[in-house]
Amino acid sequence: MRPLGCGWKPFSLLLCGTAWASSSVASNLTTKHEAGRCAIRGHCGKPNPFSGELPCADNGLAEKPDDGLREKITQTCGDQWADGSVCCTKEQVEALGNNLRRADSIIASCPACRENFYNLFCQFTCSPDQSLFVNVTGTSEKNDKTLVTELDNLWSDNYGSDFYDSCKEVKFGPTNSRAMNLIGGNAKNYTQFLAFLGKKQPLVGSPFQINFPRPKKESFPSMSPKDDTAYPCNSTDPKYHCACVDCPGSCAELPELSKASTCHVGAWPCLSFAVVLIYAICLVLLITAVSGHIWYRVKKQNKSERLRLLQDTTISDDEDEEDDIMYQPSTLNKHRRKYYLNILTHRLFSRLGLTCARFPAITIVATFAIVIILSLGWLRFEVETDPVRLWVAPDSDAAEEKAFFDDNFGPFYRTEQVFLKNTSSDSSEHPILTYDTLKWWFDVESRVQRFKSDQHAVTLEDVCFNPTGNGCVTQTLTGYWQGDASMLDPDDWQEHLEECLEYPAGDGCRPDSGQPLDRKLLLGGGNGSALDSQALIVTWVINNAADDTTIVERAMDWENGLKNLLLSIVYEAGERGLSLSFNTEVSLEQELNKSTNTDAKIVVVSYIIMFLYASLALGSTTLAARQILRNPAIALVESKFSLGVVGIVIVLMSVSASVGLFSALGIKVTLIIAEVIPFLVLAVGVDNIFLIVHEFERVNQSHSDEPVEDRIARALGRMGPSILLSATTETVAFALGTAVGMPAVRNFAAYAAGAVVVNAVLQVTMFVSFLALNQRRVEANRVDCFPCARLPRSHTQGAMHSFDPPFVPDSDASLSRFIRRSYAPALLGKKAKTVVTVVFLGLFAAGLALIPTIPLGLDQRIAIPSSSYLIDYFNDLSTYFNAGPPVYFVTRELNITQREHQQQLCGRFSTCDQFSLSNILEQERKRPEVSYIADATASWVDDFFLWLNPFLDQCCVDPKTGDACFADRSPPWNITLAGMPEGEEYLTYLRRFLKSPTDELCPLGGLASYSTAVVTPPEDPNAPITVPASHFRTSHTPLRTQDDFIQAYASARRIASDISSRNDDIKVFPYSKFYIFFDQYPTIVSLTITLLAAAIIACLLVSSLLLGSVRTGAALALTVTMILVDVGGCMALFGVSLNALTLVNLVICVGLGMEFCAHIARAFMFPSSSAFPTSNNINNIANGTNGSSSTRLPYDASTPFRILLSTSTTTPTRASTPGLARDGDARAASALTSIGPSVFSGIFLTKLLGVAVLAFTRSKIFEIYYFRVWVSLVVLGGLHALVFLPVLLSWVGGEAWDGAAEDGVGGSGGGGFEEDLRRRRVRGEMGDEEASDEDEEGGYRD
Repeated sequence: MRPLGCGWKPFSLLLCGTAWASSSVASNLTTKHEAGRCAIRGHCGKPNPFSGELPCADNGLAEKPDDGLREKITQTCGDQWADGSVCCTKEQVEALGNNLRRADSIIASCPACRENFYNLFCQFTCSPDQSLFVNVTGTSEKNDKTLVTELDNLWSDNYGSDFYDSCKEVKFGPTNSRAMNLIGGNAKNYTQFLAFLGKKQPLVGSPFQINFPRPKKESFPSMSPKDDTAYPCNSTDPKYHCACVDCPGSCAELPELSKASTCHVGAWPCLSFAVVLIYAICLVLLITAVSGHIWYRVKKQNKSERLRLLQDTTISDDEDEEDDIMYQPSTLNKHRRKYYLNILTHRLFSRLGLTCARFPAITIVATFAIVIILSLGWLRFEVETDPVRLWVAPDSDAAEEKAFFDDNFGPFYRTEQVFLKNTSSDSSEHPILTYDTLKWWFDVESRVQRFKSDQHAVTLEDVCFNPTGNGCVTQTLTGYWQGDASMLDPDDWQEHLEECLEYPAGDGCRPDSGQPLDRKLLLGGGNGSALDSQALIVTWVINNAADDTTIVERAMDWENGLKNLLLSIVYEAGERGLSLSFNTEVSLEQELNKSTNTDAKIVVVSYIIMFLYASLALGSTTLAARQILRNPAIALVESKFSLGVVGIVIVLMSVSASVGLFSALGIKVTLIIAEVIPFLVLAVGVDNIFLIVHEFERVNQSHSDEPVEDRIARALGRMGPSILLSATTETVAFALGTAVGMPAVRNFAAYAAGAVVVNAVLQVTMFVSFLALNQRRVEANRVDCFPCARLPRSHTQGAMHSFDPPFVPDSDASLSRFIRRSYAPALLGKKAKTVVTVVFLGLFAAGLALIPTIPLGLDQRIAIPSSSYLIDYFNDLSTYFNAGPPVYFVTRELNITQREHQQQLCGRFSTCDQFSLSNILEQERKRPEVSYIADATASWVDDFFLWLNPFLDQCCVDPKTGDACFADRSPPWNITLAGMPEGEEYLTYLRRFLKSPTDELCPLGGLASYSTAVVTPPEDPNAPITVPASHFRTSHTPLRTQDDFIQAYASARRIASDISSRNDDIKVFPYSKFYIFFDQYPTIVSLTITLLAAAIIACLLVSSLLLGSVRTGAALALTVTMILVDVGGCMALFGVSLNALTLVNLVICVGLGMEFCAHIARAFMFPSSSAFPTSNNINNIANGTNGSSSTRLPYDASTPFRILLSTSTTTPTRASTPGLARDGDARAASALTSIGPSVFSGIFLTKLLGVAVLAFTRSKIFEIYYFRVWVSLVVLGGLHALVFLPVLLSWVGGEAWDGAAEDGVGGSGGGGFEEDLRRRRVRGEMGDEEASDEDEEGGYRD
């Protein structure tokens, strides 16, 4: 083992002497205890070459010193020793002075602590009354001399307590820690402090035992404890007054600050409690009112029952109204108002449809060419993966501050970290610190140091952070043995480890880099004793530089090699019963990319399933199961699979065009865009395609005698305005997101808005052209997907083509018939509507109550695959690492050469401002529960001035004379800063300080601690005399949760703002590596509310304009708001945090919520006559019967439908239609019947199938932030659109506009009641019996 010298342990180095060859212990070897008599004097020798001198036992009288000794004593201990006898010799005083000067480097900043420290050891060494408080209890003989091996040193409790109090808060800047950790073994009280000062540590401390027993009279009857006055650190004497940084009593109090509290009622947030309470009260009132109403009706009915039976046995219309909702064509006759904006849009879309259907080839080629042109932007396609550029606005304070820090101090160091622990949870039986484990770990670190990277063949030494040039900065326990396994002695390694943990700055304990090692960075877990620690922690610090530099490339190459090496060591550790987890700087990005690749496969599968469903569903719109079974050939013609594929291709083309357009504009694609935009556009696009196809099939039945292009015009004229409404509201909602500074959200919003617009344009042009071509193919009996093949007419004889009236697709008719006959009447009854309203308002209230419990943040463990090796690392980091991340308070462009600004920054001198930067940070450190500041501040300003202290004669040395720089300065160095350097002289000494090595001779040297903390101006006479940038380092408390990180960031912002406001001309900002990722959270709640509110308000305005009704627009906006709130409630239940990723999903919720609801709202405002049910009389008319199934009217396809109506002798009467339903109920049922099937099959089922696949993802982030949110959105959106919105519209919807104009081409309206009947989907209204009879007759004849 390497021999260790006395080092620079200040409290006992004055007594460095020899150990003993043989010892004898007596209870009282100092026989006389009286004033003027000594107990020890002089040096008597060393027991071995590696120990210090031991004092001689001497109970003789004190003696007058000669002039030389007197001068040395006064120089060392002060003028109070200018006269009187002493009990010390010249060599003792010289050793005392040398060692006390070493203590100066640690405690000189606090004059009271320094004076008390000096006084204790000066009195102990030289006091003429030494025998009164010093009693020798152990000696040994060597060379006829009596060497002292143990003694008692009595000091009063008052002095011991005051001495400890004066020193306990003194800071040691270079190690960013308390001086008590170095001079007192981290003592918690004065007895521990004194015990540590006297502890025998021959190699690194006192060579003999000094006991500080409690001064009880009965134990020491002939002795008197030394009871000098200890100066308090806040002494009123300026000579001994300590600064705020080192003395809490000297600090001006900061305003009291408590953690931000939120209003709670018990465990409930006030908002949640208020919402639940209001809803509960309203529910009780409703139940009471309904119960009272029922009781009143029953009572009234009982009283009038007899009279009622006598007067009329028929149930009144009023009583039947709730049970049967009768929708009569005459209801439409009331809707005579015309909304000219609707008429205009209808005509425009009709003419557009007519043009596209007449010239399909030109339309397809033109739109395809436009998409190709827009897609050329893919040549500039770039994917942004840098999290900083994704989640932080480039003009935000956090981004600008990071750029400033990186430009001036270099990017934050790259770190590689390892946790080594036992697989057994019982550390007492299986401790991590054993000789075998340490020996093996020495070998592991040796391999890490020796291995060369694959690409550049670099080693750790080539890439590590090495500010002193003496060794790499590595936080590892092996540093206590300088990384040399040969120094690990199997017999005394534990003792050496404990000594180094107590005194890390001692000789033999510091690593090659020279910086003392901090225990909390090396060991984790355990119950106090280092030997019981549960985890060994190792951190390598690697140089970093700006992106795309050789330094970064070489570092990443080495890190990849380290990752592979550690992965192999993981198995070695397992064989030893150990568990190893690790992280390299490149690990997180690599694992995130791996997660993205895993997600991509799931997303692709999800899209394929949605594509297949949409194609098959569209292809089956005109096929009935009975038809296929009866004549399978019909499926080849009637299928629309190719049309469905075209619709899906259009979706992909719109995404491609949007990506190309915005890539050309320089807006980068993000992974969110790649994963979400197709999903979003598919939801919007498929729904619109279903709407167009379904409406076209209706038109095929009612206007089969018209040319295809006229039918296309009618269908697009009806659905075009509805598509315009949904596309406009979605585009506006997404476009508002571009106002957000966060690039991930802004870029997504731009791409989404562009894709929706392009998709809508392609649907009403290209898709309509393909639809016209497809219809011509069907009417020509050509095979789907193979249009060149044409089936003979006989093969499809008897089949009901879509152009053979009156026919309705079976799949659409089944759902429409169910809605018309069962669902709508059940939903729109008074009782049902009341229940629906109560239930959905309950969901809304629950969502509001749960929203305040949504947490903020994004745990890194969620963002990586569940099988990643980083999961174990992050778990160990949270469990065992007891240090918080460093934080820097940065100043910029401040002329620190001026005394005024020096005083605004410093904290250890009497003239420092009360609220200087250092003083405020020290005050904040004392309230870590709200400041999240844990450590003392490393203030280069203070340490620079202390470095100039001539008492530290090994620090600032004149290179010419070898003397201390300020030895002869006038005025002399002092704690008032009077006469300290300013201007150019300040910069001259500062440059020397930053190059001064940090070692045991001068631990205040700035090379290791501050060489990268200060930017000095160039040595140019014309350069400004200023310091462009500097930082003051401290650290946060351990941050284990996302809330801890968010609160720590907010606290640092508050502190920096406080410093800037209290000190004019100083602009300070905080910086830590994680701040850039948490900059979003202080404003994300307000940003989310503002963005979503703006989107909903925009949707309200646009929908009110296009629908012609503020009431309906408000109902639509309210429904979307309820969907959002309910999704928020689900987020709280499913553990989904609020962050930028969630914000993107919430913006999607607005868009898809509008897509779910907008079409139904428009169908409500512009009711289609073809969707209204009729009585059996109307069925009879349309079927060509006169009330009897056996009597049929002649029918021919060329016979106008109005002729059929004229032949009918049956007219709807009040008897056949017991009552007319309310207008709102009728229109709500109409909307459900005409649009409900498209919403259900086009959005709900498509999205539900696609989202269900995401449940199988292995990525936690995809499961939590996509699957859970999107499932909630799809289910809640479908329920609100198909259940709540029709009920709400029936209650509060606006008055309808005349929708008859939409049934004509180019704006020609319908023809009243007969035209209404002519356009009716009659077969869909047939009873089951009638439909069966029709089938038995072989269908309609040509």
